[in-house]
Amino acid sequence: MKAEDMIVHPIGVVHSDLVYRYETPRQGILAGANESVIELLPNRNFDQALKHLNGFERIWVLYRFHLNSNWKPLVSPPRHTRKKIGVFATRAPYRPNQIGLSCVKLIKVAKLKIFIAESDILDGSPVLDIKPYLPYSDSFPEAATGWVTSGVEHIFEVVFEPEAEGQCEWLKHAANINLQNFARLQLEFDPTDATRKRISTDGNAFVLAYRTWRIVYDVDTDAKRVTIRGIRSGYTAVELADDAVDKYNDKPLHRRFIGLSV
Repeated sequence: MKAEDMIVHPIGVVHSDLVYRYETPRQGILAGANESVIELLPNRNFDQALKHLNGFERIWVLYRFHLNSNWKPLVSPPRHTRKKIGVFATRAPYRPNQIGLSCVKLIKVAKLKIFIAESDILDGSPVLDIKPYLPYSDSFPEAATGWVTSGVEHIFEVVFEPEAEGQCEWLKHAANINLQNFARLQLEFDPTDATRKRISTDGNAFVLAYRTWRIVYDVDTDAKRVTIRGIRSGYTAVELADDAVDKYNDKPLHRRFIGLSV
């Protein structure tokens, strides 16, 4: 068989709250305790293939970057450097064969469903294979990491004031907009860097743009803490008038949101 004729069949799919690429943490370990589910295909004997997987704390998941249709030989990593890096020296998703590899925390196995946490895998990603993580052979903490520095010491804690948390929960329920996750991912590193993020200032507060929404927050550099004060519409009153053009078809949602906030 020629290499170009190779065919890989998915064994299942990932169900996750992470829907868009910009919601994805830089690494799965930064995703926190939010659970995802790998659901394997039925009638393939996969129930037998899962025997004894329970008991492992972590597993490797190979999957496809299903939202990518092209690849890039050089990419711009989100942190560590401003220069272009060869894609094979990064974890970027823009790869020739669109294959992802993540080490995730295994919560439990229930029939054909594998519950995982600390995952950076997007919803709908086709799963290609699953393997157990073995610390004695898979962990090399002293290995050199080339151009990459840890950066963990620079992480900011992102906290939500009660009003902001309630607003995020309303948007998640009303329109499946996950502003909490987006804010954490965007602001845990370099929360004032407007060169790479849609950040502006409003008085003493910072404002992060998410589509047509605005996230208002404060930054305590000494305590390494970001406090989300509230969510507001990115539209002006004139733009929300009944006869205004609705390019993104979301102005009724904004009107409802503002009505609740008044």
